Amino acid sequence: MPTKIRLQRRGRKARPFYHIVIADVRAPRDGRFIESIGTYDPVAHPAQIELDFDRALEWVQYGAQPTDTVRNILSNKGVMYKNHLQRGVRKGALTQAEADAKFNEWLREKEDKLEQKRKDVLLSEKEQVKKQKEAEAKINEARAAELAKKQQAAAAEAGEAQNEEASSAEAETTQQEAPQEQPAEAKKEEKPEAKQEEAKDEVKEEEQAEAKEEEKPEAKEEEKAEAKQEETQSEAKQEEAPQEQPAEAKEEEKPEAKQEEAKDEVKEEKQAEAKQEKAKEEEKQEKEPEAKEEEKKPEDEDEKKDQ
Repeated sequence: MPTKIRLQRRGRKARPFYHIVIADVRAPRDGRFIESIGTYDPVAHPAQIELDFDRALEWVQYGAQPTDTVRNILSNKGVMYKNHLQRGVRKGALTQAEADAKFNEWLREKEDKLEQKRKDVLLSEKEQVKKQKEAEAKINEARAAELAKKQQAAAAEAGEAQNEEASSAEAETTQQEAPQEQPAEAKKEEKPEAKQEEAKDEVKEEEQAEAKEEEKPEAKEEEKAEAKQEETQSEAKQEEAPQEQPAEAKEEEKPEAKQEEAKDEVKEEKQAEAKQEKAKEEEKQEKEPEAKEEEKKPEDEDEKKDQ
């Protein structure tokens, strides 16, 4: 019965794991098998192979045909090379000692290569970690530089804002101090003019005081005249007022008569006020020539003194 050395799949999806088995050619891949001689894990790095070397060599010597993948695995472990050396011993080309020496030398070289490969893998992993760290450090430095620039820009803006506020405050203080200084300078410049104006004001006040003193007797005379006029008006009203009528006649008077009397009284008051105004105007006209003569007298006296 022809036999094959092949892989039987186990494991789960996207995570395969294989058994190395001796099975009949007619059996399905994952079906019945004669013997399991090892395992193969391709997911690991490097791949992990566990193999029963002696049983694999016996089955190869019996004539079991390995699949391509299994042939690579057996070659990696030295089964195929051992079978080749044993064939030479059987033919008499080599002795068993020479065959064992060659095989042991090949194993040492194979182990050295595997060790070097493991070291390379570790170094590559370390280098990748270093590169990642360096890349992260560069990114962090770039971020820190950006943050520093932003902070500097913010600090510069804050400084400019403070400077603007300080300059505006200084400008306001200077504006407030400027008008205070200007009046002082203006006062110094206006001193002679102010003195002249003060002298003029004093002269005017003296003239007004003299005029008031002259007008005092005239005002008293006007008051007396007004009092006399009021007395005459009150007497005239009393004479014009009708005699008191009996109570019965007052009750019979109509409101129209009262209104007419009120109107007459208003007219009389207006006439009296007009008379008073006329009397005041006449008195003023009489006093004007007297005031002119009094003003002329001091001028004549000054002229005489000058002469």
